[in-house]
Amino acid sequence: MAQASDSALTGTVVDTFDGGGYTYIQLDTGTETKWTAIGQAPVTVGEQVSLKPGPVMRDFHSRTLDRTFPEIIFSSGLIGADEAAASTSFGGALQGEGMGMMSPMAGLEQASGGSATAVAPLQEVAIEKVEGENGYTIEEIFTQAADLSGKKVKIRGKAVKVSANIMGKNWIHLQDGTGNPANNSHDLVITSADMPETNSIIVIEGVIATDKDFGAGYKYNVILEEAVVSN
Repeated sequence: MAQASDSALTGTVVDTFDGGGYTYIQLDTGTETKWTAIGQAPVTVGEQVSLKPGPVMRDFHSRTLDRTFPEIIFSSGLIGADEAAASTSFGGALQGEGMGMMSPMAGLEQASGGSATAVAPLQEVAIEKVEGENGYTIEEIFTQAADLSGKKVKIRGKAVKVSANIMGKNWIHLQDGTGNPANNSHDLVITSADMPETNSIIVIEGVIATDKDFGAGYKYNVILEEAVVSN
């Protein structure tokens, strides 16, 4: 599971470029230099900026740029001076919402599926949307979650992580190249009796549930349940 940066980052832009829908920023904080990425935005070298916290990805390879970043923070965006001054610990905010608890149940991620902690690191994939009236991309699932709750949907994607027999279910993390890692809408958590191979491309059909709480700090804004896997 990816860690999250603890607080807002403020510094001077020493390098920046766009790629794959993101703006990459090398930020000099005065004590260290960090690579960050945000949704594409106008940023110039020499500019003083403040960035919101976000998940920290290690050894992240961008196929668009053909470059590996030893460490990069996927910030949820630029913030103004007033917001930067008022920013508190990101980890503290999670604790305040009851989402930062640790659990001994290995393999199951906490506060996942579009909430504050990334479920699985972003993989750069580009997978064609499944056909049919109930076919959706992962980004569409998160965007339309309220309307889709309780309905059966079908998705094609890559099973980037698979955990067997946790609470009587197999847990699958699916990515299709859509969504935003800054708010974790790039990764959909799925429960199923089926067990696909890790990194396999699959079509999966199940029922959308929202605001699902399994207890022990495991909360999912969006999750796909009762899923059936096919190739």
